[in-house]
Amino acid sequence: MSRRRHRERRPARPTPYRTQKRWLLVVCEGQCTEPQYIKGYERMVRNSTVKVSIPREHGDPRRLVEIAKGMGTEEFDEIWCVFDRDQHERFHEAIQMARDNGFELAVSNPDFELWLLLHFRESPGARHRDDLRRLLRDEHLPGYDKKLDFDKLAPGVPAATRRAERLARDAHDLGDDPFKNPTTGFYRLTNSMARKDDDE
Repeated sequence: MSRRRHRERRPARPTPYRTQKRWLLVVCEGQCTEPQYIKGYERMVRNSTVKVSIPREHGDPRRLVEIAKGMGTEEFDEIWCVFDRDQHERFHEAIQMARDNGFELAVSNPDFELWLLLHFRESPGARHRDDLRRLLRDEHLPGYDKKLDFDKLAPGVPAATRRAERLARDAHDLGDDPFKNPTTGFYRLTNSMARKDDDE
């Protein structure tokens, strides 16, 4: 009668675990500049845990919120509305509507060019949007005309983030409008795009 050998069984090989991506929907007021920046930043951070979708539709702030609402919002983990203060008559209406729907906001005042400028220098203070574009063209991005070479901006992302956060803190500490000139919440979107699941 043969004796059975008692061998320790090796534990089953664990099933590979694939991290589910956070899916961000980002609706932008601008047709070119903001989407170009977002795609450039996405390439730079190479965050495999995040997927970003940018619909082609664009418009004023109220229209952006309506576009987001019509995109089947239950499919997305975060929905971002990216727009400027400018002189939009329905600005505050759009802010409230976005908040009521649980959407995130990346608002710049006076416009997105403030965020770009912060890659190179401290805030110049409250300025008209035309002044910001002139500063970008004359001092930092020669020939800038609403089209971006993200590689020229990439080294300045950490500095832009610190400067934008400081502007937001200053507005908060003063009890002012959180969307006052100059402020930009675009850093909130880039921070989310860079965040990985184990950062939470």
